[in-house]
Amino acid sequence: MAVAIVTGSGGLVGSQTVEHFAQAGYQVIGLENDMRSVFFGTGASTRPVTERLAQRLDGFTSLEVDIRDAEAVQRVFADNRAEIEIVVHAAAQPSHDWAASDPDTDFSVNANGTLNLLEATRRHAETAPFIFLSTNKVYGDLPNQLPLEERETRLELPEGHRYFEGIDTSMSIDGSLHSLFGVSKAAADLLVQEYGRYFGMPTVCFRGGCLTGPNQAGAMLHGFLSYLMRCTITGEPYTVFGYGAKQVRDNIHSADLVRAFEEFRRAPRSAAVYNMGGGRHSNCSMLEAIELCERIVGLPLNWELSDQARKGDHRWWVSDLDPFRRDYPGWTMEYDVEAILHEIHEQNVEAWQPVP
Repeated sequence: MAVAIVTGSGGLVGSQTVEHFAQAGYQVIGLENDMRSVFFGTGASTRPVTERLAQRLDGFTSLEVDIRDAEAVQRVFADNRAEIEIVVHAAAQPSHDWAASDPDTDFSVNANGTLNLLEATRRHAETAPFIFLSTNKVYGDLPNQLPLEERETRLELPEGHRYFEGIDTSMSIDGSLHSLFGVSKAAADLLVQEYGRYFGMPTVCFRGGCLTGPNQAGAMLHGFLSYLMRCTITGEPYTVFGYGAKQVRDNIHSADLVRAFEEFRRAPRSAAVYNMGGGRHSNCSMLEAIELCERIVGLPLNWELSDQARKGDHRWWVSDLDPFRRDYPGWTMEYDVEAILHEIHEQNVEAWQPVP
């Protein structure tokens, strides 16, 4: 049976990937050691998702493997070398705030872990497409140099600007403040590209905007739409950092993203790189997201604005999706921000009880 290896299989994108390929008839092997609970606390643990997947999907096996353990990773690949047909690497330390508190762990997970997976793939499954979840933070804070205009609810580019429809990969990754998280992911991103070019392996970097969906265990430092909805329901306080709450993010549902993985699997390329987010179809400012959450829940959000923006944080990010659409015209997006927030609310409202 064809095998799909998915790292971070209990996380947002990993769990969506597991479901997709298990339902497509693959034997899915997940590498998951619940580091998210270390990063963000027990409330962000991926263990409940892993347990639900194991109960529901006959074709799924979860292995408690740390991707920093090169020998353990090699064993998994060696044991399945004849059947591996795709590798999806979604495991990461995902917060640029958290990275500053422990740079060693951040770099070892994001960069060294990626190297271990690439080398295991090269040795045991060289023809299997290797899909890597990169990030727009590889561009550092260079997007903050864009000539943004302040509007009533958001910052926005003038319509004639070359990046108005979205930022493409022509933007440099040099000469900017990245955050330590951005550096560790950029190192991994370049490794994935190099294994594609140097060894001729089918690899792709999806430089994600905000990845989201109802399975995300949103935390203060990561997963803002999920955490924003949670705070609106529970009454927990929420802090927006800087930019007058007018900073803009594009948001892509994990299901739309996994459909992009499937398109790449069918027609893989070597050393491919795409900016991948909600694009013009699915983006919002913090003010706009707050208004949507309040309208969906029917309650006001208890929030405050801090004058201090996060280091390296983007004032505006919208991905240009046209390069991927040109290469993979069969791919479409189903969700916009409002649809995402409605689904997050519907699937979590009973679990997220209001605080006293």
